[in-house]
Amino acid sequence: MKEFRNENIQRLALKLAGRSDAAFILRQVEGWQRLSQKVPSWAAIDELHYPHKLALEQCSGEAAARYKAQIVKRLYPGGAESMADLTGGLGVDFSFVAPNFKKAVYVERQAELCEVARHNFPLLGLGYAEIKNADSIEVLSTLKDLDLLFLDPARRDNVGRKVVLLEDCEPNVVALQDQLLAAAKVVVLKLSTMLDLKQALAELRGVSEVHVFAEHGECKDLLLVLQHDVDSDADPVVHCVDGGWNFEFKLSEEADINPVYASNVEGFLYEPSVAVLKAGAFKSVGHRYGLSKLHPNSHLYVSKELVAHFPGRCFKINNVCSFSKKDLKKCVGGAVKANLTVRNFPATVAELRKRLKLAEGGDAYWFATTLYDESHCLIMCEKCAY
Repeated sequence: MKEFRNENIQRLALKLAGRSDAAFILRQVEGWQRLSQKVPSWAAIDELHYPHKLALEQCSGEAAARYKAQIVKRLYPGGAESMADLTGGLGVDFSFVAPNFKKAVYVERQAELCEVARHNFPLLGLGYAEIKNADSIEVLSTLKDLDLLFLDPARRDNVGRKVVLLEDCEPNVVALQDQLLAAAKVVVLKLSTMLDLKQALAELRGVSEVHVFAEHGECKDLLLVLQHDVDSDADPVVHCVDGGWNFEFKLSEEADINPVYASNVEGFLYEPSVAVLKAGAFKSVGHRYGLSKLHPNSHLYVSKELVAHFPGRCFKINNVCSFSKKDLKKCVGGAVKANLTVRNFPATVAELRKRLKLAEGGDAYWFATTLYDESHCLIMCEKCAY
C-alpha cells in the first residue's frame, strides 16, 4: 500500500475498482495521509492499520498527546505502576502516556478500534498494554489503586450533535467523579474547549491543575487534573500553553486585579494567545507584563516600550484612526490589503473589510476595537519580530 500513499483518494478509488481489497487499501491510504500531518511518528510506521474516518478526525494530534505525557511525567517523574484510559479511541493519547507506567489498560467499546489497537500497539512498543472491548462505566467499577485514570468523554449525543455541558457528555464525569477519584490517585479529564471553565470547576472537586493547550492559534485541549487528596475548594493553577509560551495564573488572582486602562494608544499593541483568552486571564496577563488595557471587553493591551516574551502576538503601532469618514480617508489612503482583526467592535471582519475595500494579506495588521471611553478606533500596526 505504500506505493499508493500520495495518490488522490478519488482517483485511487477508480483505479482500484473491482479489487476485493479496494476498501481496505483506500482506508489505509486515507488514514496515512491524515496521520502523516497529525501524528507523524505514527505515520512513520509502515505496518500500522487505520480505522474509520471519524476516529481519525477525533484523535489528538501529536503535539497535544506529547503535552499530556509531559503532565504525567511531571506528576510521576520516576514513572508509576498502573494507568487506564477509559475512552481509548484511536489510542494516540494512550500511546504517549502509557510508556510512563508498568501496567496500562486501554478501554474502548467499539470493537473495530480494539482490533486496530491490538495490531498497532505492539508496533508502537506497547505490546504489554491490556486491551478491553467494554463499556467504560462497567470497567470503572472493577478498577482500584490505579496511579492514573484518563478520560476523554464523547462530546456528541446519540444522534451525532455536539454537546458541551459536562453532564451531557458520555460518560458523565460529574456523576462519576467519586468513583473516578476512588479508583485512581490522579484523574486527567480531556474536555471540550468550548466548556465554561468556571462552571466545570464548580461541578468537579479535587481539581489541582487546569491546562489549556493551543497549537497554531487554535485551542486543542482543555485538561483538568483531579487528585483525591486535593480540597474541594482548592484554587488550581491554570496553565496556558501555546507553542513556546506557558502562562500560569490562578482564577482568584484574576478576580482581585484592577487593570490599568490606556489613556493613549501608542507604542506597542499586544494580542494574547487563544489559550490565554480561553482560560480567562484577561486581567492577569496585562498585570503580569505591566501593560495597559484598552477596554474591559477588548482584551488588547498597549505599552510605550516593547515588552518581550509576551504570551501572544506583539505589534508596533504605526497609526491610530477614528471611524469618521475624514479620518478613514486620510489613514486608509490607498491601502488595498491588510490583516484585519476585530475585538469588541460592532461589525464583523467581512463587513469592515467591505466598508474599507480591503483585501486580506500583506504585512499590515489592523485592529478595529473599542477604547475605554467607548469610542471606536482602527489601530494600524506591523508585527514585531521577537
